[in-house]
Amino acid sequence: MTALPSVSYSITVRLEVPAGGSTVSKLTTAVEQAGGLVTALDVTASGHERLRIDVTCAAADTEHAGRLVEAMRAVPGVEIGRVSDRTFLMHLGGKISMEAKHPIRNRDDLSMIYTPGVARVCLAIAANPDDARRLTIKRNSVAVVTDGSAVLGLGNIGPKAALPVMEGKAALFKRFAGIDAWPLCLDTQDPDEIVQIVQAIAPGFAGINLEDISAPRCFEIEAKLREELDIPVFHDDQHGTAVVVLGALYNALRVVGKDISNVRVVLSGAGAAGTAILKLLLAAGVKDTCVADIGGVIHPERDGLSPELRWIAENTNAAKYSGDLKGALAGADVFIGVSAPNILTGADIATMNEDAIVFALANPVPEVDPAEAGEHAAVVATGRSDFPNQINNVLVFPGVFRGLLDAQSSKVSIEMELAAAKALAGVVTDDELNATYIVPSVFHPEVHTMVAHAVRDATGGKAPAHETYPDDTPA
Repeated sequence: MTALPSVSYSITVRLEVPAGGSTVSKLTTAVEQAGGLVTALDVTASGHERLRIDVTCAAADTEHAGRLVEAMRAVPGVEIGRVSDRTFLMHLGGKISMEAKHPIRNRDDLSMIYTPGVARVCLAIAANPDDARRLTIKRNSVAVVTDGSAVLGLGNIGPKAALPVMEGKAALFKRFAGIDAWPLCLDTQDPDEIVQIVQAIAPGFAGINLEDISAPRCFEIEAKLREELDIPVFHDDQHGTAVVVLGALYNALRVVGKDISNVRVVLSGAGAAGTAILKLLLAAGVKDTCVADIGGVIHPERDGLSPELRWIAENTNAAKYSGDLKGALAGADVFIGVSAPNILTGADIATMNEDAIVFALANPVPEVDPAEAGEHAAVVATGRSDFPNQINNVLVFPGVFRGLLDAQSSKVSIEMELAAAKALAGVVTDDELNATYIVPSVFHPEVHTMVAHAVRDATGGKAPAHETYPDDTPA
């Protein structure tokens, strides 16, 4: 699959060219002939003989960006100055900050926000710990916790390198759900230590979002924290992915006119995301499933099964098929991939049933080329933003946590996840639904609100109450 120019690899090149003539148009032509896309061209200084211009263009990757610069350098009369990577500029100094809700303008403000006035609030919470939700940031705060062991598709790159992702996650929480999220990158990959650390910091938060922690440790960490804490713990790589996949599948099945209880689903990937997807599909009514990993299709007689794979073997693959992924795909209605790039071809998709559904979610390179899959499947989705039907966790996790926090929930249940998936699917109306629009845009004005309401209702909770004064405050 040939990568297309993307804003993720956008650069701004400051250069000088002769005033007048056709040099500017030659610059644009040079970029386009090199496979780039000019998105902005700004004159930043002008003289009688020379112009200073900032040329912004999108490339396919870092190496391609370098070729675009050289293509511009080769235009006669062009002098290249500074080259800026726009993505790195956006991360310069971090992407989030803390700000106070109330101004500190004078001594009175200082006395109420801090000492001595704050002591009264501390004593009120000491007398009634539940007041921490009402009188502190706790009620609207989520800890985004990682150990850096499974960051995006980059692998075990450690906690410092994971921080840009956790900052981005915190920014998305704020943008789409108004939640104050705090990135916590832990310098340990010991499951027991991670559990102890999260337990220790939990009093300051109303929810824990586990992120980019490798399997199978993530299962153990989440299970222990859910048992020990009185606030919801949600591993987004598992459950966020599962919810958005199920929501998309509901709508894909609407497009092809098939019922979820009658389709045969083949899943590639048995890690954190794959296992969570499988469990949610089974809860949603899928009856015929088959799961493959790097060792082939999982079945009870396969040697060396871990406890997690043993569970999969006992709950899937009723036919006891023991071959590979390609063989399992023949006659399937749905393929869901959360595994590795380019493991299938269009010819493999052609063996599936008529009106097949393909979710090839490995990122940035899917399990099968979307264009090839589209020649044989009725609905194709990926995790990429440059193809239709992007299946992205950001459609889910802000609304899920908004619902959990509003309901003051202490847990996350499978019923809440099913409710969130149905709500996500319901954002797409019958008039809007088609094979290239099975999930709404993350910027849809209702998607996060509808997911939040569905989760809150599934908890049996209610909308947050209005603010009230503490009992010792005079009327």
